[in-house]
Amino acid sequence: MLIRKYRGRLFMAENDGNGNGGGGGNAPAPHNPPEPETFSKEYVRELRNENKGWRLKADEQAKRADAAEAASKKAGEDAQASIAEHTSKADQRIIRAELKAVAIKAGIVDLDGLRLVDLKDVKLNDDGEVEGADALIEGLKKAKPYLFGAPASSSTATPPSKDPLPAKPAKDMTKEEYAAARKKATGGR
Repeated sequence: MLIRKYRGRLFMAENDGNGNGGGGGNAPAPHNPPEPETFSKEYVRELRNENKGWRLKADEQAKRADAAEAASKKAGEDAQASIAEHTSKADQRIIRAELKAVAIKAGIVDLDGLRLVDLKDVKLNDDGEVEGADALIEGLKKAKPYLFGAPASSSTATPPSKDPLPAKPAKDMTKEEYAAARKKATGGR
């Protein structure tokens, strides 16, 4: 049995000893076909083994590419989930901080009272501003007035004295003048 090549294709043909192989019936012979090339079984086996090796390498590379693509997709999904979780946590912290500020302005006595409120109506808008905090604190103030005292002032500092400072520098004062100016400035201390 021989392997023959005719017009780029390999064919198996029986060898009749005269170089004529296989055949087929009463079909007219093609007009002067070129002599087909023949290859030995060993050479064909070598080519098939080489092809098998390349196919296996290609399959392995395809599997690696699929695994890398799946890992990349999973990593992307995990990253998106992590971003969403952290964004939600950050938004909740902003809402609680704003709620505390509004509660302090409203005169809350103890910030632990904010644990009683439901934050479902307080949201962070697209501009980063908290919506619904004022209404929530007002509702809490009406429902639980004992949590609130007098509204707190934003500043506890005392205003400066209306008396003008001495026009004379201390280095030009006598000891008595200096003592009197000091006593007046410190309120007698």
